[in-house]
Amino acid sequence: MQLRYNFRLHPSAGQRQALARAFGCARTVFNDGLRARREAHAGGLPYISDADLSKQVITQAKKTPERAWLGEVSAVVLQQALADLNTAYRNFFASLSGERKGPKAAPPRYRSRKDNRQAVRFTKNARFTVTAGGKLRLPKIGDVPVRWSRDLPAEPSSVTVIKDAAGRYFASFVVETGADPLPQAPDEVGIDLGLTHFAVLSDGRKIDNPRFLRRAGRRLKKAQQALSRKAKGSANRKKAAARVARAHVRVADARRDFAHKLSTRIIRDNQAVYVEDLCVKGLARTRLAKSVHDAGWSQFVTMLEYKAGRYGRGFAKVGRFFPSSKSCSACGAVAGTMPLNIRSWICPCGAVHDRDVNAAINILAAGRAERLNACGGTVRPAA
Repeated sequence: MQLRYNFRLHPSAGQRQALARAFGCARTVFNDGLRARREAHAGGLPYISDADLSKQVITQAKKTPERAWLGEVSAVVLQQALADLNTAYRNFFASLSGERKGPKAAPPRYRSRKDNRQAVRFTKNARFTVTAGGKLRLPKIGDVPVRWSRDLPAEPSSVTVIKDAAGRYFASFVVETGADPLPQAPDEVGIDLGLTHFAVLSDGRKIDNPRFLRRAGRRLKKAQQALSRKAKGSANRKKAAARVARAHVRVADARRDFAHKLSTRIIRDNQAVYVEDLCVKGLARTRLAKSVHDAGWSQFVTMLEYKAGRYGRGFAKVGRFFPSSKSCSACGAVAGTMPLNIRSWICPCGAVHDRDVNAAINILAAGRAERLNACGGTVRPAA
């Protein structure tokens, strides 16, 4: 299993300039490669192979006066930028042919120096190392101080240096790790995700929705207003834009930290976890869009899934059309309609249900059935 470990970097002024040069060179190679393929397509020429494109936009380009400065950065950075372009094209073609599952992939687009996120990748060929003093040694950049929060479990195969919208630098290491199973737990849990409560568990526990974006709304509003009053292109506008970006990354960091801690606790305490496969993209087109994005359900479910695989726990998603809220967990009867304002209801069999707890219990039962089917077991109704 491949995992990413992210650590904060604190480059010096000279190292920041060297990283900016690397970002710019990688962006130029990516755009040159994309332009070459688009021009070949427009001219009715064959698709340029990966090897020929590398010779054209890197090897030969370095010999020209217009691109001689590409030699100032590590060649691996340029090759990885071209590898990203090739991957984008493969995903696009696979999406067109139907080989790639999920939403349709768009064709590659040109990268801009104004993009909020800039990144370059170093592989083992670049000979990056972590020094004895704990610094990250990068070719043609130097030894960059790292704020280590934990040890890497194995030797990293690559590192991506990222500059985010708030101007912070991070090192993202890719590490190959094996399974690390936890001791057996006696319980299994179904989870109903929502907005009133972030998560309701089948054992009756309710996790409050922290609403990080809503809570930071006043600070964000003031920062956005200050930004709108600054003249375009001015230095003060750049400072105001940085303040807005810092406010947003604080929200994103708090949401990610909450999801990590909650998902770790649930995986540690339960042998199997079952969640509903929500259509977040569809819900984000409703009047609840802001609250849906603020909740961050997709991020949380992704964390549950990879942590379950790493720690030897069961995990399954229940189909999004399963009527978890309308089904009685006692007798199985399905109610006709149930608007969102109905938070509790009584089944004709006499059972009184809390809407969310009932949904979580049904998700637990359906998730167990799906796991049994996947393992070739037989599903029998409860006695």
